[in-house]
Parts: sequence; structure tokens; C-alpha cells
Amino acid sequence: METPDVEAVRLQKYLSRAGVASRREGERLITEGRVSVDGRVVTELGTRILPGRQVVCVNGEPVGLGSQRWLAVFKPPGYLTTRKDDRGRPTVYSLLPAGGELLFHVGRLDWLTEGLLLFTNDGEAAHRLLHPSYRIPRRYLVEVEGKVGPPEAQRLEHGVALEDGVARAENVRVAAARGRGRVVTSEIQLTLREGRKREVRRMMEALDLPVKRLVRLSFGPVELGGLRPGKWRALDAEEVRALRAVVGLRGS
Repeated sequence: METPDVEAVRLQKYLSRAGVASRREGERLITEGRVSVDGRVVTELGTRILPGRQVVCVNGEPVGLGSQRWLAVFKPPGYLTTRKDDRGRPTVYSLLPAGGELLFHVGRLDWLTEGLLLFTNDGEAAHRLLHPSYRIPRRYLVEVEGKVGPPEAQRLEHGVALEDGVARAENVRVAAARGRGRVVTSEIQLTLREGRKREVRRMMEALDLPVKRLVRLSFGPVELGGLRPGKWRALDAEEVRALRAVVGLRGS
């Protein structure tokens, strides 16, 4: 019986696919001498291995590719996007099911921002989804103080100057303002593709629109939908295929 062909991959890419570490973290593990292949410690970053035919260990523990896992979480405000916090503040990992501590968070939402956050052990897909060259759309709902009309919407689409360059939104939609007098709020939906730090909040600040609430509604093809705050769900096979497809990866 013939053994099927297996494509050799770089060791750090294998570690990323296995959900052990990001590629950068995998490179650090390798250079620190914490990774072995077939019982021999490997410190060369260019090393290639044959998945399934060679035994890879990190700190002496075997590492396999296993099955992919993808979760969607509705992050409430007041949670940090990190595994642990030295000050004991709640983190998004406390919202996950058993085994969730092994997953990567795909991007971040700041302390007060709510909405969709993805988790996976598919390191290669996570890396590509966050890379600016793929321009993955993220859709947000932002509630601001004040009345917002066509001039503000046009500024958001034409570009707002920030300290790290001009930021542009797509598909800006503004709902009718609510309230009267000095207590007026407006809702804006917009799409961004760069994923800069606090980008929505900084754009609103540039327009003198204080943010009351900020919610991420979607990330790429995955929608927040009816998920409730603090809850999670597993992505279905169609969602996983769609996520991988937008970054040029096949299969699920």
C-alpha cells in the first residue's frame, strides 16, 4: 500500500497550525531550544517537517495537528481580551468552555467594546485573518452623543485623519437621532478593513462624537446574530469554510 504524499512545512508553521503558538511565538520556542523533532532538539528556523510522519514535541510533550476548533463569543463590556490579568480583572477566556484556554483570540476588542470575538486553534487562518493585506471587513454599531447626518457620514467614508494615517469606513449608515435638547444620541453602522487599535473610537473622537456604546456585529463572513452577551457558540462547517476561503485557505 502506497503512503500518500505529505507536503513538508516549516516547523513554526506546523506549531501555528497545531494551535500551540503563533508563528512568532513558535519561532521563539524553536530558538530557545524547546522544540524537538523525532527526539532531536531543533533550533534552526528554516527546518521543515513532514506532518504525520515525524514526532514534534514542545517542552517534551507531543504536539499533533488534531481537529480545528472555532468559537464565536459575544464579549460584554468590562472584559479584557487576554488569557490572564495580573490585576485580577475578568478576561474573555473566563467565558469559554473547557479547553478554550488553548485557543487563539482572533484580534482584540478593548475593555469597553462589546460584540463578536472569534477563537480558534487554526493558527494559520488566524494569522491571515488579522493580516492587513487581506482587508477582512469588520462591521460595527456605534452609539454616539449628538446628532449625526450626511456630512459626518461622508467624512467617515472619505477618510478621517488619525495620528497613524487616514482611516476610511465603508457602507456607513446612520439611524435617526433619538432624544431632544442636549440629550441626543445617534447610531451609526460602519465597516472597517484595517483593524487598527481603537480605530472606531479614534474616528469618532476626531469628529467630536463621544462614544456611548460600541459593538462589533461581524468579522468577515461570521455574524454576531442572536448570540447573547457572555455566551459562546461553535462555528458551523459553512462558516469555517467561508472564513478560510476569504484568506485563500481551502477545506475546513
